[in-house]
Parts: sequence; structure tokens; C-alpha cells
Amino acid sequence: GDERDKDVALAIRYAVNNGANIINMSFGKDFSPQKKFVDDAAKYADIHNVLLCHASGNESDDIDKTEHFPTIYFLDGGVAKDWLTVGANSKIADKMLCGAFSNYGKKNVELFAPGVKIISLTPKGNYSIAGGTSFSCPVVAGVAALVWSYYPELTAPELKEIILKSTTKYSRMKVYYPNNKTPDKTLTRFSKLSRT
Repeated sequence: GDERDKDVALAIRYAVNNGANIINMSFGKDFSPQKKFVDDAAKYADIHNVLLCHASGNESDDIDKTEHFPTIYFLDGGVAKDWLTVGANSKIADKMLCGAFSNYGKKNVELFAPGVKIISLTPKGNYSIAGGTSFSCPVVAGVAALVWSYYPELTAPELKEIILKSTTKYSRMKVYYPNNKTPDKTLTRFSKLSRT
């Protein structure tokens, strides 16, 4: 019922081998029985200067406390250096800025991007409004691609740093914690939900 670690690893390697500079990874799961395959593929991407953008997930979990895969942390203790984990925000900077469904984490989510009430194509040539970190993640991958197209001499770590330093800060703004399970409306500072 979900992507297999072997398929994720082979997809990353395929993209790297076929010239991808940025890989959008709009998927995730709660378990990773063959995590070493994915770790090795992420290391392969790092070696080849490829930026990995990963959706944080849609369970409204603090992923500093609840593991979701894939993750930047390797079984051997290493960390993927060219990796961005992306949460979902709405377009209005108010208490509802953070998507109610979005996973978050001061340590493990680098940034938030638009992912709430997104107009998207659906089968048979129709449109619908939907939300998810699988919308936010490709927004960041697209921004990364635009920046890299103007400055192709950048390395993946430099590009990651530029993106992180270019985020709009809402350090004092209080928002509702992501919570799609109960109607609880607890407030926190938006700056506590991601690194940036």
C-alpha cells in the first residue's frame, strides 16, 4: 500500500544517473524496513551534487518526536547534507498560517511553502482545490530549479543555504499547532515549527 524502500532508492539513483540536479520527493511513510537502500541512494545524490526536496508529511505530527521516512539520518550515524524537508503553509499570514495537516519540527523541517487550498489539475481535464505537503515540496524544488538556472555554478549545499536564508521570517507570529485530529486550538510561535 505504499512505496517500497528499494523502489525509492532506485528512483533516486535513476534520476541522478539521468542528469537530475533536484529531486522532488512527495512521499513518505511510517516504517522503512530496508532503510539502508534509501540511505545509500541519498549518499549517492550527495556525492553527485543533487538536492533532495522531501515533503514532511500530512499527519500533523512533530517529526522531531515521531519518525517518518525517508529521513536525513542514516543508520550509520551520518546525515544527508543536500536535503530539505518541507512543511505546508496557507497564503494568509494569520493564526491559520500552518496547514492543519502539516507535519512540523524545529529540528527536522527546514521550511514551509504553500500547500493549503492549492488549485490543481485532476484527471479528465478538471481542476480541484486540495492541500498537502506534496504541493509544498515541489514549490521549493521549483524555486531551487529557478535559482540554479540563473546560477548553475552553485553547489547543492550552497543552493540549500540560499533557500534557507531567503525564507520570510514570522518569528513573533503565533499560529495554531497543526492538528487535524481534534478541534484543539493551541497556539505556538510559527518559528518553533521549523528551522527557518
